[in-house]
Amino acid sequence: MTRVHDMGGRFGDGAITPEAEDDPVFHEEWHGRALALTLAAGGLGQWNIDISRHARECLPPMDYARLSYYEKWMAGLAGLLVDADVLTRRELETLTSDMPSPLADKAVSADRVAPMLAAGGPADRPSAIAAVFKAGDAVKTRKITGNRLMDGGHTRLPAYAAGATGRIVMLHGTHVLPDSSAHQLGDGAEPLYAVAIPAAHLWASPEHPDDEVILDLWQSYLDPA
Repeated sequence: MTRVHDMGGRFGDGAITPEAEDDPVFHEEWHGRALALTLAAGGLGQWNIDISRHARECLPPMDYARLSYYEKWMAGLAGLLVDADVLTRRELETLTSDMPSPLADKAVSADRVAPMLAAGGPADRPSAIAAVFKAGDAVKTRKITGNRLMDGGHTRLPAYAAGATGRIVMLHGTHVLPDSSAHQLGDGAEPLYAVAIPAAHLWASPEHPDDEVILDLWQSYLDPA
């Protein structure tokens, strides 16, 4: 089944119009608050970025289609807060707390925001899995893009790139495998590559067939071409 969120490269959605440099970062005041709330909740340490992405992917298709970008963020966050027992459903509905939170001491104060964002969240990890490809090697992505560890699970191999042939541009090192991390199955770190795929291998009638799309893909997504 096609995953509702896997919209990259889909035909018929129209052109992407870049915003002007002087356009506001947030088009509504609450958009900035939504971002801040999501980052602050993530700072509680109850989930990782892959779990949070999968939470948004799991929204009901009708909701995913009608909600705006930051509405999706808020809907996914609400589910995460309840699933991780940070809040109860009643607390969300009534905006009142049953008792003081044991996570209160992890609240992100204003003076910690800039250093926390500057530090980022590096995803490189040691791995016992050796790299089998090198720059210039021809590779082919898996024809079936689904998560091999969890039915219906999170994956970073987009549907539009399924079964496409490309070449290795570079090895990034070994990084956390989202397919594993999103489901609390461990880091599952493995080699991560930048892979260049010609537009002509991805779409039937690309406007610029000689253009390339460069995707960061994990080793388990790839086979020798």
